[in-house]
Amino acid sequence: MTRAPTNVPAAEVSPERHASWLELFFDLVAVAGVAQLAHLLHGEPGWHDVGLYVVLFLAFWTNWLFLTLYGNVAKENTHVRRLLAGMFGLTVMAAAVPGVQEGGKGTAFAVAYTATRFLGRTAFRDRREILLDWPTVSLRVGAIPWLVSIWVDGPARPWLWTAGVALDLYFTFALSQSRLLQRLQEQREHLSLRHALFGETGDGTPGREGTVTLAHTDTEHLAERLGLFTLIVLGEGVVQLVDAGSGAEWDARFFAVLSGAFLLLVLLWSLSLRRGRGGIPGLGNDAPPARLLLALHCVVTGALAALAAALGVTVEHVDGRLPQQAAWLMASASGAYLLVATALTHRTRPGRPTRLLTAALPALALCAALGLTDGADHRPVASVWALVAALGWFAWWTRETQAAEPHRTEEAENSPR
Repeated sequence: MTRAPTNVPAAEVSPERHASWLELFFDLVAVAGVAQLAHLLHGEPGWHDVGLYVVLFLAFWTNWLFLTLYGNVAKENTHVRRLLAGMFGLTVMAAAVPGVQEGGKGTAFAVAYTATRFLGRTAFRDRREILLDWPTVSLRVGAIPWLVSIWVDGPARPWLWTAGVALDLYFTFALSQSRLLQRLQEQREHLSLRHALFGETGDGTPGREGTVTLAHTDTEHLAERLGLFTLIVLGEGVVQLVDAGSGAEWDARFFAVLSGAFLLLVLLWSLSLRRGRGGIPGLGNDAPPARLLLALHCVVTGALAALAAALGVTVEHVDGRLPQQAAWLMASASGAYLLVATALTHRTRPGRPTRLLTAALPALALCAALGLTDGADHRPVASVWALVAALGWFAWWTRETQAAEPHRTEEAENSPR
C-alpha cells in the first residue's frame, strides 16, 4: 500500500542542525566551479560568451542543488559514496569549462552533467520520494538534450544545452503542487492495483510494501547551505582581486581600485548574509515559496560571480580604460542584484515604499549610467567607486530592515559552525 498524504505537515526542523563535514567538503566543488565559470567572462566577452556563461552556470548550480537537496532531505541517511560521486562529477564539469566549446571538453562536460544529474534523480527515486519544493529532481526531460549533445558537436551543442536548461526551468514552475499531488495519487492507485492483481509492489518485488511519500526541505538547513554557496562566490571575488593585483603596478590608482572593489564585496556580503537570508539580500523570515527562493538564489549568485569576474578585469586595466564589456557586465550584474534586493525588501517591509524608492532608484540609475556610458569614458577607479556609491546608498537607506529582525545578526554570526 502506498502512503500519499494530501495534507502534509511542515517538516520538523531541528534548530541544532548545521551543515555536516561531508556537506562542507561537497561545497568545495563550488569554489572550483565558480572560479572556472568566471574565466568565461574575462577579457572582452561578447553576447555569445555571456550566454554560454548563463547556461553553464545554471547547469552547474542545478546539479549542485539536486545533491544539496538530497542531503537536506535525507539528513543522517545520506549516502556518502553517492555524494562523493556527485562531487567528482561536478569537479569534472568545472575542469572542462576552459575550452568547453571544443569537441573533447564539451563532450566531457555533457557526460559529467548527465551522470551527476542521474545521481541526483536516483537519490530521490531510491528513497521513493517526490520533492514538492523542486520537482525537476524527479524528472528526466531536462537531461535529454544534454544526453543527445554527447554525440553532437559544433554550434548545435550549446543550443541543446540551452534547451535542456529551458526545459528544467519550465517544468520547475509549470508543475504546481496540486499537479504533483495528483501524479502521486495516480501512482498510488497504480501500485495498489498491481498489488491486488499480482501481489507485487511498484518495484516488482513480491510481498514488499511500496511507499511513495512527499518530501519537504528543512528550510533552516537549506538557508545555511545557500548562504555558504553565496559566501563561496564572494570569496571568489577576493581571489579575482588577488590574482589580478599580483600582476599590476602598485601605484595610487591600483590601491584606489583595490580598496573600492574590496569595499564593494563587503557591502555585498553585508546585504546578502548579515541582512539577508540564504545569501539573498532583503529576504526576511517570511520567505517566499521554496521554488522562488531557490530561483532567486540562482540569480543572485550568478550575478555575484559575473561581478567578481568583472572586478578582476577592472584591476587588470587599472592603468588604462575599462573595456566596454567589462563595464556593462559590472553594471548589469549589480543592477540585477539590486532589483532582487529591492523586490524582497519591499516584500519584507511593504509599508515604506517612499523610503525604498529613495534607496533603489538612485542606486539603479548609477548602475544604468555605468552600463550605458561610452567605453572611452570608462575609468576603472570611477567605475568601481560608482558601484560602491550605488550599493552603499542602498544599504544605508534600507538599514532599518535589519533592526526589524534583531535575531538575524546573531544567526549570521553563529552560523555555520
